[in-house]
Amino acid sequence: MGQGMADNTDLQFILDERVRLEREGLLVRPRTLESPQGAWITVDGRKVLNLASNNYLGLANHPRLKEAAHEAIDAFGVGPAAVRTIAGTMSLHSELERKLARFKKVEAVLSFQSGFNSNIAVIPALVGKEDIIFSDELNHASIIDGCRLSGAAVIRYDHCNPESLERKVSEYYRGGSTGRALIITDGVFSMDGDIAPLPGLVEVGEKHDAILMVDDAHGEGVLGQGGRGVVDHFKLHGRVHVEVGTLSKAFGVVGGFVAGKSILVEHLRQKGRPFLFSSAATPADTAACCAAVDILESSDEPVRRLWSNTRYFRKKMQDAGFNTGKSETPIVPVMLGEAKTAQEFSRRLFERDVFAMAIGFPTVPMGKARIRVMISATHSRQDLDCGVERFCEVGRELQVIR
Repeated sequence: MGQGMADNTDLQFILDERVRLEREGLLVRPRTLESPQGAWITVDGRKVLNLASNNYLGLANHPRLKEAAHEAIDAFGVGPAAVRTIAGTMSLHSELERKLARFKKVEAVLSFQSGFNSNIAVIPALVGKEDIIFSDELNHASIIDGCRLSGAAVIRYDHCNPESLERKVSEYYRGGSTGRALIITDGVFSMDGDIAPLPGLVEVGEKHDAILMVDDAHGEGVLGQGGRGVVDHFKLHGRVHVEVGTLSKAFGVVGGFVAGKSILVEHLRQKGRPFLFSSAATPADTAACCAAVDILESSDEPVRRLWSNTRYFRKKMQDAGFNTGKSETPIVPVMLGEAKTAQEFSRRLFERDVFAMAIGFPTVPMGKARIRVMISATHSRQDLDCGVERFCEVGRELQVIR
């Protein structure tokens, strides 16, 4: 009976939506990697220049991380088989959290299975339906979902605009309010590559006694001394209440964390639902993350190489006539406008052995589709010159540049 009911269910709306997405150039077709991450990778059977991954420092296939993962499997097995609060907290998890706290210059850190889980853990643990959140209008989807789960009212302020935030807080969070106010911003915005004006946001938060939270997914390993992130970049240690980071980008593995005062971390051990109800990260992943922190603490050479490559590539692209938006980081958006144009541009690049993905609505606003180029410390100047040359070839074909 159950099977018959399933067969009779009308799912035409799914087919209709797929047709619409394809017609508008918004249908996502993930390609398949067949090699480790690196400057050059194998995708769908083709060796291509990799300008698409978040492997900023080249750690995703680093020998020290692989060795640490192998040793952890031998010592601890392949999985924890439990949530952290029951039988899933291994000595490796505690070691990673100690290392990250030292690296981030905070009292304590709690690690999670992903950056996404970190956001949906911390936001509902800090605010509820009696409270209010002030969120940058371009914040990441995981922040948006965490805000929705909290039940708090959400007020969006203009992107990277402390003056707009001040107006919104003054209007909606007046003195004498019994609820809490939480200000949330990305540290580096993943589609545009711009950096949050954190000093101005801190001033607003302190003036109104609001909690300030930064999701620094694309700042960890990229900004600050040795990649310590956006708070270190602006020298604002002790003035940002919550730092959320990811271990799946510059750190090269997978996972996330929340950094701050010990009282915050202890609160999340009691209230963070992904910590309470989802199995712990695997020993191999956790050990590899420990090795990544060790590398970053031992040398800032990978970070300096990343920034040298970024400046080189961006200037070459701008000199060629491409619009790279307002990026200040290794995220280099090549602005194209229409989603169909971006998808065709990406397809033609792939035919020329360059892997760079098109980004369209709803990830970015309508009419602001782009190719998002991700620069890595592993790229050579020859690699970057090759990428620019191929972009120019396709740009001329599609009349994006002259």
